[in-house]
Amino acid sequence: MTDVENIVIIGSGPAGWTAAIYAARADLHPLMFPGRATGKDLVPGGQLMLTTDVENYPGYPDGITGPDMMQLFARQALRFDTRVVTDEGVKTGDDLNKEMPLYTMFQNVKSIDTSKRPFHIVGDNGFEVDAHAVIIATGAKANWLGQDNEQRLAQTGGGVSACAVCDGALPMFRDAELAVIGGGDTAMEEAMYLAKFASKVYIVHRRDELRASQIMQDRALKHDNIEVLWNTVVTEVLGDEKISGLRVKDTTTGDEREMPIGGLFLAIGHTPITNFLDGQLELDDTGYIVLKDPGASTTSVEGIFAAGDVADSVYRQAVTAAGMGCRAALDAERWLGEQGLA
Repeated sequence: MTDVENIVIIGSGPAGWTAAIYAARADLHPLMFPGRATGKDLVPGGQLMLTTDVENYPGYPDGITGPDMMQLFARQALRFDTRVVTDEGVKTGDDLNKEMPLYTMFQNVKSIDTSKRPFHIVGDNGFEVDAHAVIIATGAKANWLGQDNEQRLAQTGGGVSACAVCDGALPMFRDAELAVIGGGDTAMEEAMYLAKFASKVYIVHRRDELRASQIMQDRALKHDNIEVLWNTVVTEVLGDEKISGLRVKDTTTGDEREMPIGGLFLAIGHTPITNFLDGQLELDDTGYIVLKDPGASTTSVEGIFAAGDVADSVYRQAVTAAGMGCRAALDAERWLGEQGLA
């Protein structure tokens, strides 16, 4: 049996890497499972890997791409001796030349057993480890329409996004006609944010009434440049290097038409990555980890902490995720000390 790890971090987005920086600088020698690329919308590094230009993270006055930001987070964590689990075993910053090539060589967590202490964690390629404390920072993936061109344009910065607050103020969307898919409160919030910059915002909704709260509907629909397309679904996302329009279908008549737009924003929810927990932690009705204390990172299982979008269904920003990662590392360090484990 190998030595028990002080702390294992699951996930490598802003929350995971920030937790690693703090834990490593506290001499906890963290071990990270960065995650494995399992599809176009789920890659190590989190949702920022699908974000081209980040202009709202403090410290980058000229902006930075999401992948470049995650590379810098990784290099900083590796500088302080964070170790990562790969298909070839545990690697250090020296092994990786202090750079983190976010490829499929990194292992994901297949399961965690919280019924025993230390906790037992199994990677998806057979690596097993025991840990006194665990920080879960696996994030949440945006729900998409599932169309190939939608995914391609989202990855290449072609005008498709799942976060208006993240991307809506970019020059490419200013004074353009934009579309928001969805009918809930999030869709209304996205549309109102975009209305500050766009010439026109279409809310594309598949039903004849919105799911959003009445107050959110009233706020959105009072904007002169917001219009709802009722009983409408998107059948195709058009465009080569950049989105040029949508093919939409009327669900009542079956008629299809093309509408030109300069940007598409998905607001049909997110799915937190918690399936590997197998019901061992308390989750809310939508699958997010419930924090025992809203002001901390503690969960329903003592010694397991959560950070980032996996426990945050409201803000879902890089800066808030990083802050939660800091909080989780400090909480874990304090807890390990109180238990006499580190």
